[in-house]
Amino acid sequence: MSGLVVVGVDGSPSSLGAVEAAAREARWRGAGLRVVHAFLWPAMHVPRGRSPLGPPEGEPRNRVEHLVAEAVARARDTAPGVEVSHVVVTGEPVTVLEAQSRAADLVVVGSRGMGGFVGLLIGSTAVHLAAHGRCPVLVVREGGDEKGPVVVGVDGSAAGERAIEFAFAEASLRGAPLRAIHAWTLWNAPPSELHEGADTYVTMPEGVAEAEERLVSEALAGCRERYPGVSVESRAPRGQTREALIEASRSARLLVVGARGRGGFAGLMLGSVSQAVLHHAHCPVAVVRGAAERS
Repeated sequence: MSGLVVVGVDGSPSSLGAVEAAAREARWRGAGLRVVHAFLWPAMHVPRGRSPLGPPEGEPRNRVEHLVAEAVARARDTAPGVEVSHVVVTGEPVTVLEAQSRAADLVVVGSRGMGGFVGLLIGSTAVHLAAHGRCPVLVVREGGDEKGPVVVGVDGSAAGERAIEFAFAEASLRGAPLRAIHAWTLWNAPPSELHEGADTYVTMPEGVAEAEERLVSEALAGCRERYPGVSVESRAPRGQTREALIEASRSARLLVVGARGRGGFAGLMLGSVSQAVLHHAHCPVAVVRGAAERS
């Protein structure tokens, strides 16, 4: 066994779905699985015993032990051969899981937990981890086509290289085809290209299209060689990136994006495209940070 997959649990249906997804990821990777629960009651200095703020059936600690045991059982049922451990850590979920991500190859969370509010499409824990986690973060959402491709957003940035690598690895582990999508407009081509032929691009968008298609081919070349068994389809449609990826997610089993791509601003931990797909994608979403962002 090598590697570690971490899954955050809070007893919600969303987190139990995340446990199943995490168990499958651990099985595919030959990795161990760690079930993690962030226990807030001691941090809030709530006295032991019944509390008007706590669950009615008994002490908060008893409830925690029950939900963790349920999650561990669900993981073992999903992937019987995986070594499953568990830990309960006092603290805020986002702080606890960010710390856990330092030793993990992947952190898995549900899109909404017990603290989710009706009307919000994704929980704050998922957004925070996608921005600050030290390893790729898989946010498990309802939907997706289990027979569909792994879809990856390509933008030609250095930060996006890790997302492509992760997407190829996931496609290989799942035995799935890979669909690479790079959406472009006349305004999001690299500045060097615009300076070299701005007038041509304004009057002849096919010039931009050819350049953007080359960008996709070059971005995928190295991983194509390392993963020859993965069937790859690339698309470079003209249009907005977030709309193209959200639409592609309808028939995907997984959508992979970089945390920040071309045009990202220093200091912003999560790009607008990543934010958009986390909130609106129709399948699970993996957010992968670049090397500089992880350090």
